Amino acid sequence: MAAKKATAKKADAHDGPQKKLIASNKRARHDYFIDQTWEAGIVLTGTEVKSLRDRGASLIDGYCYVDAGEVWMDNAHIAPYVKGTWTNHAARRKRKLLMHKHEIEKLASKSREKGFTIVPLEMYFLGSHAKVLIGLGRGKKEWDKRQTLREKQDMREAQRAMRQRELA
Repeated sequence: MAAKKATAKKADAHDGPQKKLIASNKRARHDYFIDQTWEAGIVLTGTEVKSLRDRGASLIDGYCYVDAGEVWMDNAHIAPYVKGTWTNHAARRKRKLLMHKHEIEKLASKSREKGFTIVPLEMYFLGSHAKVLIGLGRGKKEWDKRQTLREKQDMREAQRAMRQRELA
């Protein structure tokens, strides 16, 4: 039995780099139906990376767009590094996202359609690399938002009832 536990630990160590969440954009999932997601790298300066390690980021007002075959993330807030000096970065600057050419072309063609937009959903470290999860979203109407909240509330009530039934 001890041999089984040792092999299980080895398998966990070789699963690859761990995902460490920095910031998530819950507002985007509330305001948009997310049809498709992509993972992209981010071009950052040194103080931005240090600030992200301190979890000083917010994606709430952020958006992405395709310009001249490149994907850019704008208006995402990365707090200035506390110990930074004159080398500190601007908090809400444009940041280039790194993706494959075929992914960029697909994203650009989809985002040109009426009603679609590109929103950052999560920012995280994958190993030592900073990544952002971007999604292609269609805007929700007010009644869609109410319907989604109602469905979540119904699921919570059903789970609560199941737990009460198990305890009884």
